[in-house]
Amino acid sequence: MAERIKKFDFKQNLIWVLTILIGSALYSLGFDLFWKPAALNGGGVSGLALIIVKVTGFASVGLLNLIINIPLFIAGRAKLGNRFFIGSCIGMLFSSLTLDLFDRIPVPQLDNVFLPVIYGGLICGLGIGLIIRAGASAGGSDILIRLIKMKYQNASVGTISLIIDCSIILLNALVFKDIQTALYSGISVFIYSKVFDAVIYSFDFSRVALIISKNHDSIAQSISEHLHRGVTFLEGEGYYTREHTRVVMTALPNKQLPELKQLVTEADPHAFIIIQDSHNILGEGFQKYSKTNL
Repeated sequence: MAERIKKFDFKQNLIWVLTILIGSALYSLGFDLFWKPAALNGGGVSGLALIIVKVTGFASVGLLNLIINIPLFIAGRAKLGNRFFIGSCIGMLFSSLTLDLFDRIPVPQLDNVFLPVIYGGLICGLGIGLIIRAGASAGGSDILIRLIKMKYQNASVGTISLIIDCSIILLNALVFKDIQTALYSGISVFIYSKVFDAVIYSFDFSRVALIISKNHDSIAQSISEHLHRGVTFLEGEGYYTREHTRVVMTALPNKQLPELKQLVTEADPHAFIIIQDSHNILGEGFQKYSKTNL
């Protein structure tokens, strides 16, 4: 039994690390192949490092990214926990390495300026989204996003990221007096933030089902026994008939939805079923609440 638990933990941690590495590599790829050649500033620590490199000629984006991140990691560790810290160290080191490594890849010659704007935003947003989704960061503004999110729970991480990144883009425009590039960068960062949000929140997509049927007891029993999901009875009354009824309510992941429909229609072919989209369901069988939740 102990061996099985150990093996399961190893598998979960391996997937966790691989997700962080893949996310870091994707971000670096998008940055080096699209954002950097088009002189687009994606904001964040990498964007700030790019400004410093252009102004001073000091070091490289990857090295500066590492240097700037050190105090941010020290500041963030206490509130965000050891697992986040370890995962973020992996993300920061690997993204710093790949930023310099992928810089050697021949850059595609693109005539249309909107291609790097679009694909830079898409690839970088996908990469950072995977890292944040894994409960880590690539350092820098990702840590600030987490800390701000803990204080302002109603704000999405994409919105917080957009505000921080746009501030760096504005600084870039003021330093280099290049409004056009700043405007293109703003579009790309907007795409980035939307992909970022989609990657993080889409995986939390679940459903809430409301079922109206005279066979509510048998339906509730089937859901409990076959789907292993909690069931709640709500008291209802038909407007036209004034007939009292019980409404079956249950929350479940997307993959169980077809089986739910089959169970309900087998118990009552005339059952009235309402399926609602739901995000961030907390409780048994779903996520547990934490201040660091996205």
